[in-house]
Amino acid sequence: MKRVVTTELLDADQGTPEEVAGSLADLRWLNRYFGGLSTTTKLLAHVAMTARLKQMSFLDVAGASGDVALAAQAHLKERAVDLEVAVLDRSAVHLPKSQGTNGTAAIVGDALNIPFDDGSFDVVGSALFLHHLEPEEIVRFTNEALRVCRYAVIMNDLRRDPIHLATAYAGIPVYRSRITSNDAPASVRNAYTPEEMREVLRKTNAGRVEFSRHYFFRMGIVMWKHA
Repeated sequence: MKRVVTTELLDADQGTPEEVAGSLADLRWLNRYFGGLSTTTKLLAHVAMTARLKQMSFLDVAGASGDVALAAQAHLKERAVDLEVAVLDRSAVHLPKSQGTNGTAAIVGDALNIPFDDGSFDVVGSALFLHHLEPEEIVRFTNEALRVCRYAVIMNDLRRDPIHLATAYAGIPVYRSRITSNDAPASVRNAYTPEEMREVLRKTNAGRVEFSRHYFFRMGIVMWKHA
């Protein structure tokens, strides 16, 4: 199955406020039950354990409503790791409505030009963002994230697979928004395979790159900053 670049309506802001809200609710549901929350939590826990951190600041880039980062925050607290969360997104409409809850900061900004100084956060990451980017943009984003982090960059994204595409179509009757009915299969078509992503990330400034596979066609990546 070849990668086919397909327009995603939420990314292009093609929808009414109600449709956008419904699509963000769909994303929260998909992340909760189909590997999004668990993948990011496992990646952050791995960084905390490897770097021996009990307190950790995390910038979630393209984090939308912040549900993934906040769920990870709650789960890591059970493991005695205090996660301080900030969410960056290009659209204020996507960001959490209750800034300050659980210490969360919400910032409007460009993922390819992250508006923070070098080493501002222990970890920088994203979920379901890489497949929106072309290879050269992934390299640029990754290098920006590596600049802003102190320890590592984590990425949680889809793995392209024909069975995954079939399940995305199968979910159309239960999605809340017509945006999701378009974007769920489009996201799978836009996604990369782990092998393709390895080739792309070889061009970045990462000191070491680790890949892992997770529930329901999720790909986990940890990119360690050069010491």
